[in-house]
Amino acid sequence: MQNNQKTILLVIVLTSIFVSSGCLPGRKAVEVVIHSGPAEIQPASNENVAKRFPESASGPTVVESAVELSDKYAILSEEAAVVRQQNYELISKNKQLEDQLVAFEAQLRQTQKELAEANDILIEMRIELNNWKTDVLGFRNEMRDAETEQLKALLKILEILGGETQAELDQGKDASLQTVSPAKPGQSEP
Repeated sequence: MQNNQKTILLVIVLTSIFVSSGCLPGRKAVEVVIHSGPAEIQPASNENVAKRFPESASGPTVVESAVELSDKYAILSEEAAVVRQQNYELISKNKQLEDQLVAFEAQLRQTQKELAEANDILIEMRIELNNWKTDVLGFRNEMRDAETEQLKALLKILEILGGETQAELDQGKDASLQTVSPAKPGQSEP
């Protein structure tokens, strides 16, 4: 029963294909040829083969070329391995330098901040020093006048208390030197 259904289905499909191809105008009928045996291969002539694969008589053979290319490939593979290793080393060194750069940038920012603060403090101290100099030097004459007045007041206090001042002693010595004759060395005064 299944074979009958398959056969009927196959007949329907083939009929529809033939009917549709025959109904269209301008189409040519297609001839289908089915061979029951294996396909025969026509032998290629030597000329066709020679044209497809030209070889120069003076050049290296295919085997020699393959060996040469194999040697070149081995050399290039070794060079590629060396270059990969160098690339890996450079990448690791670059990473290390980038890490150092990040650390140095942080230190630089901190140092610049501290330097700016130190400059601000130094400027402020210079301003304060200049103000102090102005104040001290501006009152220097006034301080001298005040000290002179203090010394005069102390002299008056000493005179009131009965003390002798250096000025009075100097005047007394001058007067006594004028009245006393000069003494010879080794003689005592009368």
